[in-house]
Amino acid sequence: MEEHELTAVVEALLFVSGEPISLNRLAEVIEGADPDRIREALDRLRQNYDSAGRGLQIVEVAGGYQIATRSECAPWIRALEKIKTATRLSRSGLETLAIVAYKQPVTRGEVEAIRGVDSAGVLKTLLERRIVKIVGRREGLGRPMLYGTTTEFLQYFGLKDLSELPALKEFKEVAETLPVHEVIHEPAGDLTN
Repeated sequence: MEEHELTAVVEALLFVSGEPISLNRLAEVIEGADPDRIREALDRLRQNYDSAGRGLQIVEVAGGYQIATRSECAPWIRALEKIKTATRLSRSGLETLAIVAYKQPVTRGEVEAIRGVDSAGVLKTLLERRIVKIVGRREGLGRPMLYGTTTEFLQYFGLKDLSELPALKEFKEVAETLPVHEVIHEPAGDLTN
């Protein structure tokens, strides 16, 4: 394996590990690579990160090596974590979102009939977060608004498109294998219609 290939492999392993990897562990994974060559690859990576003034660095910690952020970037990382925390969905948000995702376009009344509770506030929050949008109005009495998911919904859940949503049958099978205290109770109504 050439130097640049070895350096790339070491960088990839450090990136996906999430925890410090010892030199010996790297040598086990990269069969045929001498520990001294791996150490040289680590040094090249460290110099590359340092000389480019990047936000990441290679650190030696807890008996191994790890990719870590630089302390100068801490204020922005904390700001991002606050945003991530603020964007987590509550259980009621997830329930409502699941109904919208599987039954769209759907009215608020239909969501409430399935959930069995008022969903106006939850829908408002999902609209504000741009995970759900108004896609039109239903014909008929009162012309209620129809809700559907957005591209942000797809990004939030890492889906290419709606066809990648798991089948409802899969949810039921998973729920049946969970211990009783972990089962998420099914909402009243049928999501498959």
